[in-house]
Amino acid sequence: MFPNPLNVPNPFQDAFDYGVDAMQRWVLFLDVLRRRGDQFVDHADKGKPPVLTFPYEVVMEGRRLKRPCNYMLLRILPDPAVGTDPSKRPFVIVDPRAGHGPGIGGFKPDSQIGTALRAGHPCYFIGFHPEPEPGQTLADVGEAEAFFIEHVGKLHDGAGGKPCVIGNCQAGWAVMALSAVRPDLMGPIIIAGSPLSYWAGVKGRNPMRYLGGLYGGSWLAALASDLGNGRFDGAHLVGNFEKLDPANTYWKKAYNLYAHIDTEADRYLEFEKWWSGFFLLNGEEIEAITDELFVGNKMTSGGIVRNERRLDLRNIRSPILVFASFGDNITPPQQALGWILDLYSDVEDIRAHEQTIVYNLHHDIGHLGIFVSSRVARKETAEFVENIDFIDLLPPGLYEMILQPKDPNVPGADLVAGDYVTRFEPRTLDDIRGLGGNTPEDDRRFAAVARISDINKGLYATFARPSIQATVNEPFAEWLRMMNPARSQYYLFSHLNPFMAPVGPMADWVREHRRPVSPDNPYLSAQNRVSDEIVQRLDRWRDTRDGAVERLFMSLYNAPLLQALVGLAAPGEDARPPRVRDEAFDALFDKRMAEIMARVDEGGVREALFRVLIHARRGEGALDERAFQMLRKIREEHPGTQQLSVDAVRAVFREQVFLMLMDEAAAMSALPKLLPGEKERKEVMALAERVLEASGPLTPDQRARLRQVDALLHNKEERIEAEREPPLRVLPRAGGSSLAKAASDIARTDTQQRPMHAVKGK
Repeated sequence: MFPNPLNVPNPFQDAFDYGVDAMQRWVLFLDVLRRRGDQFVDHADKGKPPVLTFPYEVVMEGRRLKRPCNYMLLRILPDPAVGTDPSKRPFVIVDPRAGHGPGIGGFKPDSQIGTALRAGHPCYFIGFHPEPEPGQTLADVGEAEAFFIEHVGKLHDGAGGKPCVIGNCQAGWAVMALSAVRPDLMGPIIIAGSPLSYWAGVKGRNPMRYLGGLYGGSWLAALASDLGNGRFDGAHLVGNFEKLDPANTYWKKAYNLYAHIDTEADRYLEFEKWWSGFFLLNGEEIEAITDELFVGNKMTSGGIVRNERRLDLRNIRSPILVFASFGDNITPPQQALGWILDLYSDVEDIRAHEQTIVYNLHHDIGHLGIFVSSRVARKETAEFVENIDFIDLLPPGLYEMILQPKDPNVPGADLVAGDYVTRFEPRTLDDIRGLGGNTPEDDRRFAAVARISDINKGLYATFARPSIQATVNEPFAEWLRMMNPARSQYYLFSHLNPFMAPVGPMADWVREHRRPVSPDNPYLSAQNRVSDEIVQRLDRWRDTRDGAVERLFMSLYNAPLLQALVGLAAPGEDARPPRVRDEAFDALFDKRMAEIMARVDEGGVREALFRVLIHARRGEGALDERAFQMLRKIREEHPGTQQLSVDAVRAVFREQVFLMLMDEAAAMSALPKLLPGEKERKEVMALAERVLEASGPLTPDQRARLRQVDALLHNKEERIEAEREPPLRVLPRAGGSSLAKAASDIARTDTQQRPMHAVKGK
């Protein structure tokens, strides 16, 4: 190094310093690649266990079930000094089997598992082994997951509610399907970055959905499975993900490691341990996924039948929380939420099916960031966990979950445990449509892809599959897997390559004599500018490629001749199957509503309090977590009273909601019967006021309504103003408009007051 006491700019000195630093970084970069390769080999030798940062124990093995599969149930072991709260519902995290191995939901302290443990919830994890069992199907996996979740529920039978299940990415649709088949199995469902409407998206932004059409459908999945001797290599799915962002795949990820080699190595290796774990699926599994979901889009149309049962997501009774991001190019919000438009005609239809659907949209986080980002874990995931019991008690309907930084000076701030105040804003299906999506012409194009896929799959099965299956054996299939570039790159830079032997000692010497360059070195600045230019060029190439793919898809599958050949041009032929009225559901619905109405005079303080709160909040939109936290606090203040589980309270609350929707006048008229004593009446009025004030001072309208209730309870002369419309004696089924009007008190912002019919205490 040349002395420079006057600190005068010296290009020769800058060049020398940069050259030394660049060579040292290159050696350290190669060493990290060597460590990555050795980590890959070591992880494979150990059987590729889940890459969880938390200790765990195996509770159940799916390979020992009557219908064996490669799934397993793990119990996450909490810190002995902290433990968990047995009164809190357990969380079950289900990781996706989409090429990679399990662990994305908990390979960092700030993760879904870490957040649940810090909140005191017992935590379980459903993972899987690298290779599927012979003959394993999606139905077998579903049965195993149902058995696992049921077992967790039994282990925590005394907890405050049924297990909350988190389904990440592809595991989201599996959890939804399981809940539709077993609606009594689980509590709230959180589906994070999960595609459910596979055709949905926005033109110019979601190119991955076009791949099935350009590949000619799902026959390639069948071919890949046959070349794998009946097993599909998950590295193919990982390759599709990496093609979406070539700048990151081919440059940014490696350059970020090289440019920050002194600080980035550990984080890089931690992520690569999960990213490099390629797992296998049986041919039957991947073909069912591609035929029925990716290409067929049958999840929401009722086109999936398992064990003689048709899958209908409208059967789900658990609250559903959807987390998606506008920055996700694999599962955009349209794919995460489009199923709601497919299944329901309006919000009234959602309520009629007693479903509660909540969604939260992040502005810019990418697909993997939904599961691994620390800022998501500390904000969105933490609020999901903190408010999970509140979500379980929300009235049926559609809501958006809004998070606002907590102001310690606002009323009820002490009731909020986290850093954010959560509220639930009522939404309509128009809000979902406003996110963008397909036109009818787009749906017809994707429907053409599905039919072309069936044709090509049949041609392949008839003319090519028999000879390929007769030719391929397991050694050949294993050789193909080893030669896949996704795997071979790890072997190439591992200790298995003798040319990597000197890298380790060289890196040790470099670390002892490390001379990092100054951040203001002009050559380092030039290096960063070159990198930025490379990224921009790769991004431009990606945009050009995606635009060409979209134009080709749109023109090819819009051809009238092609659509006519696959039967889509026939009169009355729809791209999507029309909604069919379910007469059995209608009959059961009418029966249930009649049973609820027959109990209008039954109940006590709890039922009366719910009716008063619903009436006092009529016309107000958002539901604030502070009111729920106040209810929880009131419950803790009365330990001697009968304590119901969250599931039981939810059933009571929903019954009161429907009573108020069907005939609010009758429900309120029954209050004196529910509260025969003066003590109970005063208690209910005081509790209602405490709950309402938790979110801020009472509004004039709330005070007026509470005065009306007090007059009713004490048989005073003051009368409650009459409704302008007759009361609802029967809650209408989907398709009408009267329910939407009647439900404005709990699920829609409505500034117009709608007072009850004139009633007096009896």
